[in-house]
Amino acid sequence: MAAHEEEEGGVAAGEAKSGVGTVAGPRQAPLAAPLVEYLLRLGDDRLILGHRMSEWTGHGPILEEDIATANIALDLIGQAAQLLKLAGEVEGKGRTEDTLAYFRDGVQFRNCLLVELPKGDFGDTMVRQFLFDAHSVLLWEALAGCGHAGIAGIAAKALKEDKYHLRHSSEWVVRLGDGTEESRARVQRSLDRLWKYTAELFAADEIDDAVAALGVRVDAAGLRARWDAMVNEVLARATLTRPAEGAAQRGGRRGRHTEHLGHLLATMQSVARAHPGATW
Repeated sequence: MAAHEEEEGGVAAGEAKSGVGTVAGPRQAPLAAPLVEYLLRLGDDRLILGHRMSEWTGHGPILEEDIATANIALDLIGQAAQLLKLAGEVEGKGRTEDTLAYFRDGVQFRNCLLVELPKGDFGDTMVRQFLFDAHSVLLWEALAGCGHAGIAGIAAKALKEDKYHLRHSSEWVVRLGDGTEESRARVQRSLDRLWKYTAELFAADEIDDAVAALGVRVDAAGLRARWDAMVNEVLARATLTRPAEGAAQRGGRRGRHTEHLGHLLATMQSVARAHPGATW
């Protein structure tokens, strides 16, 4: 398992940290103010997943799906833009959503590892999207009633979009799982591969505690219980087997990522970095 963890670049559950603000290991990134850090986590998840979904543009299995994945990507990137803009405003250092998206290095990104993994085949993409969507809908429901007006406003709008995303991805998981023998076997393998990355979605830490004191409170345990019920219901309809819980892969919240993020950022940031300061 240790060799696999090194290959992935994440941190297994239970690995020691070297104190608040840093992560044990060669790649370290200081944490920002708690609310900024929290907004970066939310924004980076959606920015990176939106980019991954955009990679299907022109490559969807059917024309309607080509349009659907592109629209989902646009929704996610739009949510990321709002969250990163708010992060820059709260930070007060003049960084905009574009600065935060295009001029940070990998160790400064706070997305979970799940969203940065390669898109793989269509089954990989839909399973990943379903696991993330189920969490995202529940998270936005909680944040829509939080005590921070800016976050609550973004959450209320994003919730409407993510309910569609969840319906779309869950329908594909059922369609593939309860389809042919080959489609079921392939999507089960996708689920087995991705499952170990889901625990990071629910890993509360001192950042969550700090923003809770500011009115941004999410019951991580309650959210996980609701997510479990939602996921279990869809997997049952899809005739898929829920993987056993094992060692979790995490580290993205502290800037420790897989090698895949660096390749993604090299593509995503190339134009902005080639023409810094340009306007369009």
